[in-house]
Amino acid sequence: MPVYNYVALKNNKDIVRGKVEAENHKEARSIIRKMSLLPTQISEDVKASSGTIIAKKLQKMSLQDKIDFTSTFQILVQSGIPVIEALMFLENDAAKAKLRNIAKELRRQIIAGSTFADTIAKYPKIFGQIYIGLVRAGEDSGELEKTLERLLELQKKEAAIKGKVIGTLMYPAFVIVLAIVIVTIMLVFVFPAFKDMFDNLGKELPPITAFLMNIGLTLRTYWILIPVIFISLAASVYTAFAWQTSKRLIDKYVLKVPLLSALIEYSNFSNFVAVMQVAYEAGIPIIDCLYLSNITLTNHTLQSKLNEATTKVQQGQHLSLALRSVGVMPKMILFMIATGEQSGRLGDMLFQATVFIDKKLDAIIDTLTKMIEPLMLIVIGGIVLVLALALYLPLFSSYSA
Repeated sequence: MPVYNYVALKNNKDIVRGKVEAENHKEARSIIRKMSLLPTQISEDVKASSGTIIAKKLQKMSLQDKIDFTSTFQILVQSGIPVIEALMFLENDAAKAKLRNIAKELRRQIIAGSTFADTIAKYPKIFGQIYIGLVRAGEDSGELEKTLERLLELQKKEAAIKGKVIGTLMYPAFVIVLAIVIVTIMLVFVFPAFKDMFDNLGKELPPITAFLMNIGLTLRTYWILIPVIFISLAASVYTAFAWQTSKRLIDKYVLKVPLLSALIEYSNFSNFVAVMQVAYEAGIPIIDCLYLSNITLTNHTLQSKLNEATTKVQQGQHLSLALRSVGVMPKMILFMIATGEQSGRLGDMLFQATVFIDKKLDAIIDTLTKMIEPLMLIVIGGIVLVLALALYLPLFSSYSA
């Protein structure tokens, strides 16, 4: 489709320059007028129209990309700038190319007559069902800028929770990887170096020394096994969490581990209640609120239980009773929801529930952080002890003889 450069007046005083895609000169002028601009000069961009500029395939946005996109878009819309002009600003000035491409495609379709909600609904893998549902509710109610503000707060909250959980698990993951590397180096290089000395002792090696020595000699001879073992281990872990059958088992039994289960439950419920509160404030029916909230759950066991609660609400049961019947949500949250239903202040009580969950989650993460450090010291100390005993037991037995 041809591309036209234009110069136009905004509010009959400000000069605006930009580009539009249109079939012909007349359609380009019509599109510019729909943007509440008065075109003064229109000319075809031959270079762009000839295909030198090729539109890139839209890429999926990360959570941080969504925050950047929504933050800029929300500020512009709240300032009274039309959606098309806000998208044009993103198309020209967004920091990342993927955001510029997305803004360009959205602007093109909106100019063609589509609404913002209908346009992003065509890209569920890029924006997600929660984003699409809330934006649609905001457009329908005429409060798009307020909904975008709530959506931005929701995204920032999700990013904060992810950061806290990842930060908590980063230290033990790093220690475990470091321990595996150190043990591998000891087995491959250190233990084989002691083989001749142990053979000269003329005594049978202790079982632990013989076991580790054989592993070290095997890995040194068949060194190709080392990357194969590491790759197989990584692939097994990935498959365990990617394969639905194994993931369901993991999700089921991890909820039985003390403290870790609390971390998983409250991190899931934090997003669940926050989305429900934002969706409810946007005027979305309670069934649709539950549907959008269920999408945020990452634990299959919790998700299946709350799907049961959604079914009961569809059958006419009160929200608090339906959630209480599945027996997975903390009693304090249930009490707040029940109070909100009875007083007609469900939105306010859902907000208070998110505050309570955030405080509880911070306390759980703080406790886990304090527990992880001594546990990691015990693990590292145990590994060092086993390796030291394997090396020195033959010497001790020789000296005693």
